[in-house]
Amino acid sequence: MTEMVFGAAPAAPGEPILPKWWRTIDKWSLSCVILLFGTGILLGLAASPPLAARNGFEPFYYVIRQGFFGGVAFLALLITTMMSPKLVRRLAVIGFLISFVALMGLPFFGTDFGKGAVRWYSLGFASLQPSEFLKPGFVVVAAWMIAASQEINGPPGKMMSFVLCMTIVVFLALQPDFGQACLVLFSWGVMYFVAGAPLLLLLILGGAVLAGGSFAYANSEHFARRIDGFLSPDLDPRTQLGYAANAIQEGGLLGVGVGEGQVKNWLPDAHTDFIIAVAAEEYGLILVLFIITLYAIIVARSLVRLMRERDPFLRLAGTGLACTFGVQAMINMGVAVRLLPAKGMTLPFVSYGGSSIIAMGISVGMLLAFTRTRPQGEIRDILRGRR
Repeated sequence: MTEMVFGAAPAAPGEPILPKWWRTIDKWSLSCVILLFGTGILLGLAASPPLAARNGFEPFYYVIRQGFFGGVAFLALLITTMMSPKLVRRLAVIGFLISFVALMGLPFFGTDFGKGAVRWYSLGFASLQPSEFLKPGFVVVAAWMIAASQEINGPPGKMMSFVLCMTIVVFLALQPDFGQACLVLFSWGVMYFVAGAPLLLLLILGGAVLAGGSFAYANSEHFARRIDGFLSPDLDPRTQLGYAANAIQEGGLLGVGVGEGQVKNWLPDAHTDFIIAVAAEEYGLILVLFIITLYAIIVARSLVRLMRERDPFLRLAGTGLACTFGVQAMINMGVAVRLLPAKGMTLPFVSYGGSSIIAMGISVGMLLAFTRTRPQGEIRDILRGRR
């Protein structure tokens, strides 16, 4: 408990792996991840039985599967946190290449499961969404390129990472999956900004994004339908957004009671994209604020620890992972309260999903590995003239 309050001590040379890992890991962030896992199971118990009944499964079919996927994700997270940054980077590059090839193969071998967007591979017993695994790999690869460009006689890493980013965005937009495309573009923009990008260039990129959005609105019926629904002053109460908005209003401060919510009976995505509506209806604003606080602690503590990091690659990669994690949570909750257009994006560690929760476990595992306390000193030592 003392270490959680006053911070972790640097590891002693030659110390065994587990004690070294426990001394250097951010225990507050790890604890918040565990609480998010638990909250996801709790909400799954409420949200998934009606869907299981409609599909002819046992009442807790989806809860059991979520527990299994969550266990795999947490194991992947723990293993990743124990790796050195160099090993994490190597595995991230390999994972990115595999995910990128899988993303390019979606138009030929993928399926849409009747949702109008070809984003998955059907494996029979489960499905695989390459874009979920692509995100953390891209962040690490792009951070590596940008950091390399800052070295003397280094490669044009910033331009290379931008070309790679736009290539991925195009492939995602063709699915169409504009939500993940925006998230990939956002992660690159954050790292580029932290690396010292001129403000004018960022404004130009922002204008290019708006132009791309206008083009997508004019040429994609899927995109236009979602934007029109978001901008419409009248909310159809029979849509998913209508049900979610009503559930949040009914929940109030303390909720209608455990098991008493009704939105789970009407929403087909109550256990995934709109899980926060179930939380708000049955447990009220109290649980929603608790969930938001957990995400805020993970992001804030990660960024604070990264500010003390001397390695440019670790600062960039960690910042990209932390901001992507936080923004994905904001987008999911923003859609539920109609602050953002529908994106089809899960709530990290809380929503049901195989690919999303396992990929998020790997992503946060990378983040915790990059933010571990290291004995090489901090960035303030450089500013004070100490090497």
